[in-house]
Amino acid sequence: MKYFRNLIAGIGILVLLSTFLPSLAYANEGQTYEVNSTILNVRSEPAADSQIVGLLQKGNNVMAFNEQHGWVQTYYGGIEAWVAKHHLIPVGNTHQNNPTVSKTSSETITVTATSVNVRSGPGMDYSIIDSTRSGDTYNLVETSGDWHNVNLGNGSTGWIAAWLTDSNHSSKSQVASLTTNTSSNDSKPASNRSLEGYTIVLDPGHGGNDPGAIGLGGIYEKDLVSSTATKVESQLRDAGANVINTRSGDYYVSLNKRVNISNANHTDAFISLHFDSYPALSVKGVSTYYANDTDRKLAQNIQSTLASSVNLNNRGLMQGNYRVLRSTTAPSVLVELGFISNPNDLAIIQTAEYQNQVAKAITNALIEYFH
Repeated sequence: MKYFRNLIAGIGILVLLSTFLPSLAYANEGQTYEVNSTILNVRSEPAADSQIVGLLQKGNNVMAFNEQHGWVQTYYGGIEAWVAKHHLIPVGNTHQNNPTVSKTSSETITVTATSVNVRSGPGMDYSIIDSTRSGDTYNLVETSGDWHNVNLGNGSTGWIAAWLTDSNHSSKSQVASLTTNTSSNDSKPASNRSLEGYTIVLDPGHGGNDPGAIGLGGIYEKDLVSSTATKVESQLRDAGANVINTRSGDYYVSLNKRVNISNANHTDAFISLHFDSYPALSVKGVSTYYANDTDRKLAQNIQSTLASSVNLNNRGLMQGNYRVLRSTTAPSVLVELGFISNPNDLAIIQTAEYQNQVAKAITNALIEYFH
């Protein structure tokens, strides 16, 4: 009888384990999924009633790091977030798409750019896990394409763009004919040139008790600007630029202070980021403002690169007498990145994909402008 009771108890434990363990299991490391729904909510917790922190569109890629109760954990705008797994289609393990070389402990690399992001994988679309600066030296672990995996000295590793180090080459043991299937966000800045030595002031509009425009669904302009500015800053730093923000959180900064921040730092370019609004819902698209002829070339570079990079209406160049433009000594532009009063624009501009496209376009436009 005792043996029978123990057998029944053991079977019960196995049933419980088989019921709960799958819902708590980690997803395959680096597993990539494709969004299969027209619009997919990104939530703060793995629950249908949790806060919506963003939106994804059909065809967007999601990298999963954890799975719970039918929800997949990923990163959205640099923070942990969750999406419902039944809206996703697996597209293979990301690590299998990136050829790597044998590990080595004898070679070191030194960072040559002023400020550089350390990322979780070999590409600009991977999350930032640390930062480093010119002169920092690391032991090289491996090389994947144009990215170096380095030992961070705390038992972990991270990836640094090779073109921002003194070892701007792939490993000697890498086969020359080997190619990769990386997304456009994994590529180097335009023409393989960098922004090293240039200071860019990034001006996220509004903040604090100044929400800016209020769009459909009560969306605040200041919030969309902040999340976009984070991505623009990241790409600029990856390109080697020294980036100064007029605000780095949700607080008010006067127009005079924004101007003073730029003028006091001998800025090479001043970029003010905004989203637009208009009573007529049909008005949509992106535009770039400049104050005078000395700013026009920079505005042209940014507007043309944006228009060819994002799937929004091109409203073109516009001249505007904005204080942050006319009072800064550096070449200055104000970019309106879409209408939060237009349903189509709003659905797109809230996505991480769009904001990354904006970041890359602005970075490449600045590279072309300075070179």
